[in-house]
Amino acid sequence: MPARKILVLGATGVIGKVLVEALLCGKEHFDSIGIFTSAESATNKQALIESFKSRGVSVVIGDLYNDDQVLEAYRDYDTVVSALGRYAIDKQVDLIALAERSSTIARFIPSEYGTDIAYDATSVTEMPHQKKLKVRKFLESGAISRLKYTYLVVGPFADLYVGNMAQEPEMGSFDPENKKATLLGEGTEQISLTTMADVGRLLVGVLRHPEVCDNKAIKVNSFTTTPNAILAEFERQTNSKWNVEYTSIDQLRQLEKKAYEDQNSLSSLYTLRRIWTEGRTLYEKRDNESIGLTKMDTLEMVIQQAVANPVSAFQSGKL
Repeated sequence: MPARKILVLGATGVIGKVLVEALLCGKEHFDSIGIFTSAESATNKQALIESFKSRGVSVVIGDLYNDDQVLEAYRDYDTVVSALGRYAIDKQVDLIALAERSSTIARFIPSEYGTDIAYDATSVTEMPHQKKLKVRKFLESGAISRLKYTYLVVGPFADLYVGNMAQEPEMGSFDPENKKATLLGEGTEQISLTTMADVGRLLVGVLRHPEVCDNKAIKVNSFTTTPNAILAEFERQTNSKWNVEYTSIDQLRQLEKKAYEDQNSLSSLYTLRRIWTEGRTLYEKRDNESIGLTKMDTLEMVIQQAVANPVSAFQSGKL
């Protein structure tokens, strides 16, 4: 049965607030929408939380590491949507176990929203995948018998991929203010991207179509493009020729290796950008239409936004 009462974890994070916005835009499909947030976030992000409350979102303040508080929060909902960031990904194992114990939660959507961690046989060795793989292993181990789940695999966020990696542009960067770009590979390699707004819409689609989503990975995107095509659209919309450099796949691998050796905080992002450039965001078939999504954001829209409001290609909390 479709999800009707939705509780969001990590609702004030980079993608979490986008998911809540999408749920609110589709609130006619749901009986209630709630968020579970910490006292710290309730204080530090008060304006955001008050804006959610003014639109009918119920706010539960508590500690995700307190089982009793989590179980109490679960009582009023049938579905948990997790948007926990990378530092708390493996905490989901405990939260899923509590959901299995709950008398009300029927479905748990774990925090995926990114690179396919089971794309091929090599995926299990990639460092950034390990915590998400741990969560999948638990869900599929037999320890969970009642809960339904869906892995929403969207690939890289388009909004961030076309952003400026000012700190380390060699990992790929688009700088509309200075008309400079560093393209990965030869610039011709295809990459599938999903805007964060579309991730929210796709989540709503998953919640409304459990018959095609339960206990499987749903692979979706907004569009497929190349670094060269992204650059061309930037040049068209800025009416200027950009200065362009390239980071080859071999160079990217060397930079990735050095990042781990140096304990660079962006080492995981080097890995992800290498994975994307190698083509591991591409599929013969997408699941967009099966969950009711036929009209998606376009490259032109993404670049228009990036020119008007340049963003960083990295935002802490979510890769």
